[in-house]
Amino acid sequence: MRSPLAKTVGSVLGIGYLPLAPGTFASLFAALFFFFIPASQNLQLLLPLIVLSALFGVWAGGVMEEEYGQDPSSVVIDEVAGQWIALAALPARPMVVLSAFILFRLFDILKPGLVDRAQRLPGGWGIMADDVLAGVMTNLTVHAIMALLPLLPYGFSL
Repeated sequence: MRSPLAKTVGSVLGIGYLPLAPGTFASLFAALFFFFIPASQNLQLLLPLIVLSALFGVWAGGVMEEEYGQDPSSVVIDEVAGQWIALAALPARPMVVLSAFILFRLFDILKPGLVDRAQRLPGGWGIMADDVLAGVMTNLTVHAIMALLPLLPYGFSL
């Protein structure tokens, strides 16, 4: 019973079993969820969703690692949690959500600095930690871009 539930949660209802880019599709799912479900843009709902997805992700990731090996590509709940962190406290405008999606995928794939080191934690902690940090880096980067763009000539904005 434990393994089927872990697979359902860890793969985000099967997204993780897509044959091509399951992590990208899971991030896209999270971004579209945020964009199209206005209630999720409220931090009072989004923060508990992030915490729950991270906690369930640590558990499900650890269980799935026992069966599939280290950091299996079918575990994508970490991308969902990370993408929601990337979007937290940001406006749900198309360019903002798109920018957060693209930057999160870049940070998650390239794994700069601490992001790379975080994935070395054991079990589900390593699976989750790198995406949490990639989400934080993305969120801070998008906030910085939004703060700097109005300072440019012609007042660009996202």
